[in-house]
Amino acid sequence: MITQVLIGILSGAAILTAGILIGHYGISQSSSGAPPSWLKDVAKDVDESLIEKFLSEVDNIQIQENLRELTKVPHMATTAGDEQTVQFMLKRWQDPETGLDQAWREEYMVYLSFPDPKNPNKVTVVSPSDTVLHTAREKEKSYTPDQDDPEVVQPYAAYSPAGHAKGKLVYANQGKPSDYQLLNQTIDLRGTVAITRYGGAGRAAKAINAAPYGVLGVLVYTDPLDINDGLMSDIDETYPHSWYLPPSGVERGSFNTHYGDLLTPYLAAKEETYRIPAENITGIPPIPIQPIGFEDAYTLICELGGEAAPAAWQGAFNCTYNFGGPGFKSTSYFNNSDVKLDIFNHEEVKNSSNVMGVIRGSVEPDRYVIYGNHRDSWVHGAIDPSSGTSVMLELTRVLGSLVQQGKWRPRRSMIFGSWGAEEFGLIGSAEYTEQYFAKLSERTVAYVNVDIAVFANATLRASGMPSVQNILFAAAKQVDAPGLDSTSVYDNWVRYANRTSPALGIIPRVGYLSGAGSDYAAFVHYLGITSMDISYTYDRTKTNARIYPAYHTAYDTFDYASRFIDPGFVSHQAIARTAGNVLIRLADSLVLPLNCSDYAEILEDYLGTAMTLYEHQLRARNISMEPLKRAVASFRSAAAHLDRVIRTSDLANETPLKVRRINDQLMLLDRAFLDPLAFPNKHAYRHVIWASSDAGKPTFPGLADAFATAESSGQSRHWDKVHYHLSVLSQAIEGAAHTLVDVI
Repeated sequence: MITQVLIGILSGAAILTAGILIGHYGISQSSSGAPPSWLKDVAKDVDESLIEKFLSEVDNIQIQENLRELTKVPHMATTAGDEQTVQFMLKRWQDPETGLDQAWREEYMVYLSFPDPKNPNKVTVVSPSDTVLHTAREKEKSYTPDQDDPEVVQPYAAYSPAGHAKGKLVYANQGKPSDYQLLNQTIDLRGTVAITRYGGAGRAAKAINAAPYGVLGVLVYTDPLDINDGLMSDIDETYPHSWYLPPSGVERGSFNTHYGDLLTPYLAAKEETYRIPAENITGIPPIPIQPIGFEDAYTLICELGGEAAPAAWQGAFNCTYNFGGPGFKSTSYFNNSDVKLDIFNHEEVKNSSNVMGVIRGSVEPDRYVIYGNHRDSWVHGAIDPSSGTSVMLELTRVLGSLVQQGKWRPRRSMIFGSWGAEEFGLIGSAEYTEQYFAKLSERTVAYVNVDIAVFANATLRASGMPSVQNILFAAAKQVDAPGLDSTSVYDNWVRYANRTSPALGIIPRVGYLSGAGSDYAAFVHYLGITSMDISYTYDRTKTNARIYPAYHTAYDTFDYASRFIDPGFVSHQAIARTAGNVLIRLADSLVLPLNCSDYAEILEDYLGTAMTLYEHQLRARNISMEPLKRAVASFRSAAAHLDRVIRTSDLANETPLKVRRINDQLMLLDRAFLDPLAFPNKHAYRHVIWASSDAGKPTFPGLADAFATAESSGQSRHWDKVHYHLSVLSQAIEGAAHTLVDVI
């Protein structure tokens, strides 16, 4: 009885206290008539006048000088030059007048591969008596003092094993599985050395695909047909006379298929982190591989014997590309000789740094918009990556000045990342996502990647999740296209690359982030964060170059960038304005400017392709595509519903919790497409819509790959895998749809 009385007294006291508090604040509010001080801040939306101010203050000359400073010395990951750029980034981001709120370095101990400067890799042609008949060039030809810098690293294939391979030479086109299969029908590949050209297959794959056939070593080169529109002479055709690759130019690169530190998969590579044994690493070449210039490739390929290779395998050299006898023609000076690779690469665990900076949000500091680019290069790296870094530094200078002057602070926090060791496999960004997995998964609105800001100066190129299409268009419409009067970046873009949208008509074509080409990979595939990649590029009707020709060579310098890529740096300026506009809108908009109906349109497009390619055969095997159809229809309905809620609500005058709920639905959409078990053989690929695919079909990647395997093998277990991927897709899309409807 006493207990009940005490409970009653305490309950009454609690109710009385609550009433007093409510009455006090209610009376206080009503007597003053003023809304609480935080209400205006919570309801504020993006300020268009601020965007105009930002656009006007982005300076092309500042970008030019940023690039000049960044390219003074080679800055390969973990070298002294890399540390120099770390200090430069910190100095700029910690500047009291133009810097960020805070800047710091994040350090990781990562597994890298280097050549031996005292014992350079060698490629030679040797006679049966081991007389050296030809030696491939070990250093690219010098045209400016940049190539003479002692820190220019010898061309090499990072993560190629050390070793010595010697055998008769064969030509294997691009080193794809189908190339080796066709070649093996003509030649016994056991004990041979293969020469391949860049393109068609990943760098490491050219050696991985070769090893099962008994190939002992692989060479790789850039064919002038693929990079130079067939031009070959440095007398008057290539750099230093144009943007084309000189004959001795060699594309360096990371020859691995996984991204992130290879010894610490799914763990941040800190000093005390568990590391797998190096012999357990997968996805790297099992046999030696070495890149060479096309002048040396010409010497080797034009002397090959055997049958003529197919027309599709022919390149720009003025000779017939033969398979090889194996080996050279009987009439050749190299007759009966072998090609020998002597590779002295070594691996080290070294300290690599990300440089991080932040502008804290005023209203939602726990919501992050991340903007990033890597800092390390293979040599001077004017275009890759310093064009992007020079843009990022200008963007942060303008925004930092506004913050330091007290004129502006974003609604949400902006995080800036200058990633380390990207060239070795997107390491810095991947380690960052592994270290902060939980926080980034819960709080990140979007990731904006600007790596190579300017490939060339013709038009914008953008890729991303379909939901970012709207914001890219809005930003591009506000920026003037460089060199064109009264033309926006958007209007210029739609002329170069467009598609017809059922809802919007003719619009610019936005690509998809379906591979791991830059630092967006971990954000897209591992974390499921809405991401985009933005650059300026060339007119593809005027060149067949697969990328800008000096890519990853000693010729990617300030001289090259300022003379042949973007004289005046006005395309750099356009990218800074466009990417910065996107960044501000993502950080400041009351409702996130992401559109789910645009996502639905692409899912419908993927579904249509899948139906055309697969439905007939799947029906014959009693595998139904109806669940996938229903899931896509459900997503369309849910997206339309959320659009309607946003359109019909006066969110500036609604409770902040409703705005936050809608924004969380938009922010977390891509997380709903993650399935950690869908791709067990693909490291850190979890996004079932945008994972990489080997099938080459514009549709759902897991389904496309599973179908291609089943169709090739005919085995029931492979058809079961097709059914599995249909179920994975259907349930992921249906699950994503449920995240867009009203809360239960």
